Amino acid sequence: MLGCDQVFYYPNAVKYGTPRQYRLDYESVRFPARDSTSLHGWFFPAQKKSATVAIGTVLHLHGNAGNLSGHFHHITWLPAAGWNVFCFDYRGYGRSEGTVTRAGTITDAYAALDYLLSRSDVDTHHIVGFGQSLGGAIGIVLTAERQEIRGLATDGAFDHYRRIASWHIRRNPLLLLLGWWIPKLLMSDGYDPIDYVSRIAPRPLFIMHGTADRVVSPAMAQRLYDAANEPKELWMIPEANHYEAMQEMADEAHPRLLQFFQRCMDKPIPTQSED
Repeated sequence: MLGCDQVFYYPNAVKYGTPRQYRLDYESVRFPARDSTSLHGWFFPAQKKSATVAIGTVLHLHGNAGNLSGHFHHITWLPAAGWNVFCFDYRGYGRSEGTVTRAGTITDAYAALDYLLSRSDVDTHHIVGFGQSLGGAIGIVLTAERQEIRGLATDGAFDHYRRIASWHIRRNPLLLLLGWWIPKLLMSDGYDPIDYVSRIAPRPLFIMHGTADRVVSPAMAQRLYDAANEPKELWMIPEANHYEAMQEMADEAHPRLLQFFQRCMDKPIPTQSED
């Protein structure tokens, strides 16, 4: 890993909120990554259960700054809608051990999915992903590589690590020229979502992005959509900033997300073709 990779991430261990504030049942869990790094997460069981309808599980991949205690409020409504939810911290975030790296975040996402697959109360054929910002980028790679995920929704995801770093640097007029070459020289390459997104199909992909996003350029959502294969959906939200869909437009965003997750559940499980 090169120098700029480490300053790309903003983890901390601050306690921003707890599930008890939302009167949510939850289980605090620890699980190992493949390199034995101990990771921490919260599992929220669905509040509505049915004897005839399978309960789905949402794997939530949170954004860059802070830790899961500052991001889980985006999904607190899902258990009441009948979904299990699992939130977790990447290495170096919150109560997870280790130091964050790009490859490490992918390893940790693998571990979170493996943990869900090991639970007796999770229907392993009904797991969907929801990634926000950095979590959307990680979720695209994870979903492309792991067929157990039935579909993926992203909110404010970027398409390329060096490109998002360059975009932020160039927004400062004093650093305009530096923004073109610093990320290329000082940031490592690899795990860019734009290189993986086409492999999600035939599982569904739903890309949400605000047209006034000041953290991730809306053009990145369009590039991801263009590179993806069907079935895919792009919702460009007029005048919405980063995360604003889930915070300020819940009356529209929540039903659309639920409808997407249900389509993932209803779609036949894709089968791997034999060589």
